[in-house]
Amino acid sequence: MLFAVICADKPGHLDLRMSTRPAHVEWLNGLNSAGTLKIAGPFLDQDGKPCGSMLLISASDLESARALAAQDPYALAGLFETVEVKPYNWVFNNPEA
Repeated sequence: MLFAVICADKPGHLDLRMSTRPAHVEWLNGLNSAGTLKIAGPFLDQDGKPCGSMLLISASDLESARALAAQDPYALAGLFETVEVKPYNWVFNNPEA
């Protein structure tokens, strides 16, 4: 099952995002290698600077998806103000469909 992980950064935490980014990218590469990660990227503010994240991940259930999202180095560093995990149905342009 697919889940969208929608994260909003705490205001004024761009430095924390940038310093944690190498660990975050390494974690994403691991998820990608395992076939768990489908899509990932940052949300951008009006100045084009990262201000949040969106991941599309595969997990067996909502609780597993939440547990996986909690392992994100960004989450562990306290970057996020909010994290939403929602079941997702990828209808259009899904390469696996």
